[in-house]
Amino acid sequence: MNDFDLIADDVSRFIVVEGPIGVGKTSLAKKLADSYSGSLILEEIDNNPFLDRFYKGGRGALPAQLFCLFQRAKQLEILRQSDLFSSTYIADFHIEKDRLFASVNLDVSEMELYEKVYENMDIEKSIPDLVIYLQATPDILLERIAQRNIQSERSIDRNYLVNITETFASHYHAYNDGPLLIVNTASIDPINNENEYQQLLEQINEIRVGRHFFNPLSVVGFS
Repeated sequence: MNDFDLIADDVSRFIVVEGPIGVGKTSLAKKLADSYSGSLILEEIDNNPFLDRFYKGGRGALPAQLFCLFQRAKQLEILRQSDLFSSTYIADFHIEKDRLFASVNLDVSEMELYEKVYENMDIEKSIPDLVIYLQATPDILLERIAQRNIQSERSIDRNYLVNITETFASHYHAYNDGPLLIVNTASIDPINNENEYQQLLEQINEIRVGRHFFNPLSVVGFS
């Protein structure tokens, strides 16, 4: 048992880690789930059969987007079927991200159809107790995407990442549905830097309301 298992009753019950492609959402979500002895809810993006041709040439955007929507909605069914008062859940996606990607990927007529499908779905819309929004520049994201070498992501270009990062930034700039922690991962690495990770955990445990920014002491010049 680690130190954070002992205070699990005092932490958020549903934590979402979000951000653009390649920013490190899944890695952080897994580490948080381990620290809090929580259950993971992970999107299974690699199972989308339409992604490869979309990234290669922009074809198949609508089926790729709808596949993601159906899958993410299904993944969140676990919240409807579970007792959030006795469990902690960590997800590597926010259901709102689907509309963000749709707004970038679809043309006007496709977006109209997507919205009709979305509105007619019985989607679990549990508001997270905390959203952790990870940021990074498009160039850094490109480097990380290249390093992890996932087949379907090899054709992603910088312009696409610029659109995605700008869309995420605009959305979370206006986000006020619940507590938000913004983490700029350009100069820190809470996944591999244990000191920064422990500081991140401490800040997560303190957050109950409002908008916050993670500024670890190692970055601001203190030991």
